[in-house]
Amino acid sequence: MANSGPQVGILVGSDSDREVMDKCTARLEELGVEYEIETRSVHESPESVAEYAGTAKDRGLKVLICASGMAAHLAGAVAGRTTLPVIGVPIAAGALGGFDSLLSTVQMPPGVPVATVAVDGSTNAAVLAARILALSDDELSHTLEERK
Repeated sequence: MANSGPQVGILVGSDSDREVMDKCTARLEELGVEYEIETRSVHESPESVAEYAGTAKDRGLKVLICASGMAAHLAGAVAGRTTLPVIGVPIAAGALGGFDSLLSTVQMPPGVPVATVAVDGSTNAAVLAARILALSDDELSHTLEERK
């Protein structure tokens, strides 16, 4: 929309999580919101996740979406390294069907907020990110109003 380059950064904890995020990226594309998507595991490479989150704002990103399953705390790790809004998408995986992911994403300490959508709720993550961006983007705001 008004800005060039990606405004939304999407991190997934593993390549297997990307399928759940297809609905997110499709909705962002429908709305004309540029994004980037990367796979970074907070368990296997915490330094890489910290670097991504710590440089996101300087790279022009305005909202971060983090998706992970199996009790991974990717969104919380990212939220602890940035002042950008972070949206967590818990992914249904393993024996608990995403309940562990939901709790790991939503249960954050004071001062480290993560907006959390439903398990596998990547479409809502895209819409929430677009609504945040629309606060300072009249064209995107108009697009969202038309599609409501």
